[in-house]
Amino acid sequence: MKRREIKTPKTQKAKESPPPQTLVFDQPKEVRAIARERLGAVKPSHVIVPKSARKKPKYKKPLEEESDV
Repeated sequence: MKRREIKTPKTQKAKESPPPQTLVFDQPKEVRAIARERLGAVKPSHVIVPKSARKKPKYKKPLEEESDV
């Protein structure tokens, strides 16, 4: 009586995956990365105003919508 071979998971993923695409150098992305290394986090272009200090709405919402909030 013959013994069956033990099935092992495939370890050669390179043959199954498509060939890698050529990498394109993205200059602006690289400049930003270098700047982040040197300076750290960059401040946002405009400050996010707290909700309490924001401009009031021009028209009042109907009572139904205000009760959901």
